[in-house]
Amino acid sequence: MFGKYIVVRYTLEVSTTVTTAEYRALAELRYRIRLFLREGDAQARAAGLEPQQYLLLLALRGLPSEKDATIRNLAERLVLKHHSVVELVDRLAAHGYVRRTRSRDDRRKVFVSLLPRGIKVVEKVARRRISELRSSGLQLVMAIDALLQSPVAGRVRPSVAAVSEKFRSSKSQKTKIQR
Repeated sequence: MFGKYIVVRYTLEVSTTVTTAEYRALAELRYRIRLFLREGDAQARAAGLEPQQYLLLLALRGLPSEKDATIRNLAERLVLKHHSVVELVDRLAAHGYVRRTRSRDDRRKVFVSLLPRGIKVVEKVARRRISELRSSGLQLVMAIDALLQSPVAGRVRPSVAAVSEKFRSSKSQKTKIQR
């Protein structure tokens, strides 16, 4: 019984052909992402960093609290090979942006921490990136929204704007309750 349900559900939700509108939406999304990444690279270079160096500093500063700032975790977050992250950390350490510290328990494990110079530069670039997203990020959101609006089993998914509004209103309700 369950097997038939899964097959029916799967065939209803997966379109066999990609529509022209979906190709256009996907191309627009890629274009918007590339613009955002190119501008980020330019901002990093203007701050005296290579783009990969900025991304490492950003990953380090934005690492989830439950993750240790190890080379391994940074490599995972940056989707890079371990040795590539070692090289980036070495360069950033040489310029006074980060510090490497070996674990006392396991000498193979290396922790990376931001130094004041690294904190300052990542904040400078991140502030610009956030400002840019707040001013022109709507186009990126609209490109994502266009892909999410594809009909699925005769239904249209809620728009990003509607979901975002629902999130904002639930967040404001929580804030009111906490006060």
